[in-house]
Amino acid sequence: MSGVFVSVGSMMPFDRLVRAMDEWAAANPRVPVEIQIGRGKYEPRHAKFVRLMPVGEYRQRVAEARLFVAHAGMGSIIAAIEAGKPMLMLPRLQAQGEHNTDHQLATAATIGARPGLHVAGDAEDLKRRATVLLGDSGAAPAPISRYAESEFTDRIRAFIEAP
Repeated sequence: MSGVFVSVGSMMPFDRLVRAMDEWAAANPRVPVEIQIGRGKYEPRHAKFVRLMPVGEYRQRVAEARLFVAHAGMGSIIAAIEAGKPMLMLPRLQAQGEHNTDHQLATAATIGARPGLHVAGDAEDLKRRATVLLGDSGAAPAPISRYAESEFTDRIRAFIEAP
């Protein structure tokens, strides 16, 4: 897939994100959009969707996408950075019943300053930024490995095993 992959994560519905990106897909029919909608009630009419997918398939979708759009969850953020893909986040809001706290606002404020990670303020901003980011070839974060370097783990092992 060389288009947009959208994920709400696996824990809670996020219909506001799904609806916004389905509307974006309707306005951009030449860009393939796939949305992982979880347990949400809203089912996209203009984008391909799945409810849940195995972790390996999820990582593959992130790696293949030109743009990854998701909630501001750490699992999604780490997946984007590992794959070196630009990520556009829409934080879940407690006031809208999307989460039980507003911790994603704090995550987005902190993490969103990192190169390649972008935060939308609302659904309209999300759609506008998606269009801009797809045209920006320098929007991706530098990829990282999922594993620590052996020099680091060797030092930890030596410390643990020291008498």
